[in-house]
Amino acid sequence: MEIFIPGMGNLKPETVVFDYNGTIAQDGELLPGVSERIEQLAKEAQVVILTADTHGDCIRKMSDLPVLVEVISPAEGVGEDEAKLAYVESIGDFSCVAIGNGRNDGPMLKAAALGIAVIQREGASVRALMSADVVVNDVLDAFDLLLRPDRLRATMRR
Repeated sequence: MEIFIPGMGNLKPETVVFDYNGTIAQDGELLPGVSERIEQLAKEAQVVILTADTHGDCIRKMSDLPVLVEVISPAEGVGEDEAKLAYVESIGDFSCVAIGNGRNDGPMLKAAALGIAVIQREGASVRALMSADVVVNDVLDAFDLLLRPDRLRATMRR
């Protein structure tokens, strides 16, 4: 995937990292339309679900989709936000898009080449909003920014 943004150059995301609860799922259940968008996006980039797995069944629920699920287990003295940031940095923040809504998503949104905050019914933390490059109403809009790059280009051009 390659997206040219006037004034910024080429964005070449190889990996798209999603938070799970509050971003692509609500109360542990995948939101309508997300499965289909994941299928489309996975043809263009590696899709990673980065989660603390609050409900304990994310891996099972995502097993039929072309994604990598990474359950983060912060070490003692390391918060979820630091664990998510470390993950994004480990895969190469320059080639990564990160999408989330929570306070613990803020650092990964800021570090990624493109950070997208989603609001949705669960809301979004101010930290996530202030760390993002783009804010959207729901995760389907976030998917569509990547699947329909002219939308992203129009939003991000300088």
